Amino acid sequence: MSFNYKKITIKVGSNVLTKSDGTLNVARMEHLVDQIALLHQKGVEVILVSSGAVAAGRSEMKLNRKLDTVSSRQLWSAIGQVKMINQYAAFFNKHGITCAQVLTTKDNFGDRNHYLNMKNCFTTLLENRVVPVVNENDTISVTELMFTDNDELSGLIASMQNSEALIILSNIDGIYDGDPKLPESQIIEEINLKDRDWMKNILTQKSGFGRGGMLTKSSIARKTAKDGIAVHIANGLRDHILTDILSKDREVKHTWFKAGKRKSSNVKKWIAYSHSFAKGELVINQGAKDALNSAKATSLLPIGVTEVKGLFKRGDIVKIIDEQGRLVGWGKSQYSADKVKAEGESLKQKPVVHYDYLYLSED
Repeated sequence: MSFNYKKITIKVGSNVLTKSDGTLNVARMEHLVDQIALLHQKGVEVILVSSGAVAAGRSEMKLNRKLDTVSSRQLWSAIGQVKMINQYAAFFNKHGITCAQVLTTKDNFGDRNHYLNMKNCFTTLLENRVVPVVNENDTISVTELMFTDNDELSGLIASMQNSEALIILSNIDGIYDGDPKLPESQIIEEINLKDRDWMKNILTQKSGFGRGGMLTKSSIARKTAKDGIAVHIANGLRDHILTDILSKDREVKHTWFKAGKRKSSNVKKWIAYSHSFAKGELVINQGAKDALNSAKATSLLPIGVTEVKGLFKRGDIVKIIDEQGRLVGWGKSQYSADKVKAEGESLKQKPVVHYDYLYLSED
């Protein structure tokens, strides 16, 4: 059996690994590992982003008194991370494969040095034929600083590691052209970057035990595909789903986002996924907006900034908007918030956002 990709990131959601009673589905975990082991043995590098720690913790311990949502999540995830990684390690060991646990938080992606350290960690693990098992560290995250879902985390990691594909496993077969509960609804099997019609059919409700939903998945999928990484959204409850999707010889119904042109700059890729880390906003005039969107590579000069919002330091990510409030892009600021206006009055202006650290929105 041969496969389409040599380097992939797989995200498996809570709805795949959690049984109806809210406890961990160990049998589904084992089947997932069996598939990853086959890929690994065929030379495919795999990063696994796995939910399920809360379910694992819930399986181990029942609360003797009611806790608030954050406290109960911290308790169950702290207990569950141990059980989950031990379970993964046991299953991988059956195949002679070593796995490693990587816990991360949103803050780790907002700082460039932390980001590069994490990238180096993944590279070292993969070079040594170790399968990284990644999850958000719910034990220390607080609500406003958490990822929307592990979908968001998996997109960041796929981009950071230059994966050829991101596989998102959920509890439905993909994106439908209507309500999945209606018999007339059909799976949209292929989505190109320029396609827009499918967006109106995305349901906004969340499902089951996950924090996200199909709206989150489709948004991450589109951004990741723009980055040159193919994205497959499929049903993780189907047996052999991974090997069937990735095999050159088999077909299974699911949604495939076709990859766009791969971005060459790792810094720009980091900034592309850093919108939720923005510490402030730069409002720019029409002249600056036209210059940035022209065919010529252009940096943002302080003179083009009409307003500075928020408090940020040199090196922080900032959001760039026009005077009508429309998104232009994101960038890494060369100045702190209080110095941008002062630099705008200087005769020899240096960019507030250099082109090398600028990502323009394509929407």
